[in-house]
Amino acid sequence: MKVLVIGGGAREHALCRSLSLDPDVTALHCAPGNAGIAEVAELHGVDALDGAAVAELAAGLEADLVVVGPEAPLVAGVADAVRARGIPVFGPSAQAAQLEGSKAFAKDVMATAAVPTARSYVCTTPEEIDEALDAFGAPYVVKDDGLAAGKGVVVTEDVEVARAHALACDRVVIEEFLDGPEVSLFAITDGESVVPLQPAQDFKRAYDGDQGPNTGGMGAYSPLPWADPKLVDEVMATVLQPTVDELRRRGTPFSGLLYAGLAITSRGVRVIEFNARFGDPETQVVLARLKTPLGGLLRAAATGELAALPPLRWSDDAAVTVVIASHNYPDTPRTGDAVEGLAEVAEQDAPEAYVLHAGTRRDDSGAVLSAGGRVLSVTATGADLTTARQRAYRAVGRISLDGSQHRSDIAAKVADEAAQAPGA
Repeated sequence: MKVLVIGGGAREHALCRSLSLDPDVTALHCAPGNAGIAEVAELHGVDALDGAAVAELAAGLEADLVVVGPEAPLVAGVADAVRARGIPVFGPSAQAAQLEGSKAFAKDVMATAAVPTARSYVCTTPEEIDEALDAFGAPYVVKDDGLAAGKGVVVTEDVEVARAHALACDRVVIEEFLDGPEVSLFAITDGESVVPLQPAQDFKRAYDGDQGPNTGGMGAYSPLPWADPKLVDEVMATVLQPTVDELRRRGTPFSGLLYAGLAITSRGVRVIEFNARFGDPETQVVLARLKTPLGGLLRAAATGELAALPPLRWSDDAAVTVVIASHNYPDTPRTGDAVEGLAEVAEQDAPEAYVLHAGTRRDDSGAVLSAGGRVLSVTATGADLTTARQRAYRAVGRISLDGSQHRSDIAAKVADEAAQAPGA
């Protein structure tokens, strides 16, 4: 099949890499892509938010499947425009994508479907904001109702910081703080059947020890040796299937990737947020472990045939991703710096470790330059998390990017605990 992927980050590079390994994918295209994606897919210059332009490109390429990567095109209705041309597309409609596009909409869906989540208030005035902050107390959790590229959430002990963030949003969701570790669980759905992927954990804070501001994600790992073996089944029964059923009942069926951000609290599993697409950087580690060919899986979701698929196959290996970010990220990042060492990783660390491009471009001479906040996702696999970490950080050490930053503790604590566990 001919596949067109929309987007240009590390998530899309991970998708393209996996699709390029699927023997049934005979042609792979990406718009707009990046310097790394260009090595596995033909790039096209199109505005990812322009549904008509994306649909026209897909039709011109005679694409058998379009995969929409980022959230903004989904909320803008790009999947609807492609479907209207009769082309199978992996990604929800604009209406269904409001599950991510509006925190308030997601809370309403969860309330109706009896999905466990944090108590919350939707606020639009300073008075409502103050009442909500007073009601919950510290730590304060304040979420911009709309899309914010993973950086619209503030968790703070300082009420003034919380109030300032809330006042800067047109509409804001203020909710109770959820204790316990966080888990990301993706599920593929065609609007009826739901197929969960393997859980992962990401690291949102910019600096080691979970310090610093929230980012779009500085690293991730999978599997989660500390998680209850029944976690996926529980989340399927209490979160994923009820949410898909409720959206179908409302006449807005959700077809694509449903991402549940979860807190494993002292009172049980609670949903922190939903996303309407693959998460970044969790996608990098989840797809590194998926052995089932990705193209057929995504096409089955796009064509309503998920129920006919055999069970997914997974590698027993662990995977770790470390994000290399630009100087000053997550504030306004510096771009245009040369990225060096990529060839050394390819020569000395592949196939166990490899680099997925996020914010990169090539200059006229062919050199790779930084072009965004998160520049690279260095991903590695191994028999256990310790081995995967060692391989990932060895590859990170070969890469040079002036002023760059990365966390040195991705999966460190859980790898140490797993290594010390009885029978390890």
